Amino acid sequence: MKKLATLASMALALVALTGAVTVQAQNIVNMQVRSEAFPDGGIIPLKFTSHGQNVQPDFTIIGAPAGTVSYTIILHDIEVAINKNGDDVTHWVAFDIPSNKIEEGKLPAGSVNGTNTMRQAKYFGSGAPLKDRFHHYVFEFYALDAKLGLPEGASRADVMKAMEGHIIGKAAYVGRYANAKP
Repeated sequence: MKKLATLASMALALVALTGAVTVQAQNIVNMQVRSEAFPDGGIIPLKFTSHGQNVQPDFTIIGAPAGTVSYTIILHDIEVAINKNGDDVTHWVAFDIPSNKIEEGKLPAGSVNGTNTMRQAKYFGSGAPLKDRFHHYVFEFYALDAKLGLPEGASRADVMKAMEGHIIGKAAYVGRYANAKP
């Protein structure tokens, strides 16, 4: 009888665990990003860097969940530590992006630029200082169930705080760059 009770308890625990895993799996979003500018994980061409023409790359977001109202992009160089607290260099913050298609050199109408590390509300291309070492630039894409409604020039921290409770999908796209100048 005791073995039967133990087996029944284990069976119930397994059913509960399976249910939890199923619920968790249903919340996984397969959002992805594509670009004609460079492949994911590839070398960022000079054109898109601060050493070149500083042109914002194109992106297409696919697989965003139903209910997506807007997108946010945060571009940062994860290889630099500033302020002695783990902060890195913010190259671009853009939010309230209404479309999954972002053209080279411009954001869709209605999009808003936040402030980068240079205290500018615009795209600031990668600019690793050393030509013998690549830095990794991470473009983080967030699908949101709302617009943030923040003003132009909002900080990365303000954007992250405003997104809390509204993120329904996330993807990343990585580029590598080392200073091409001699």
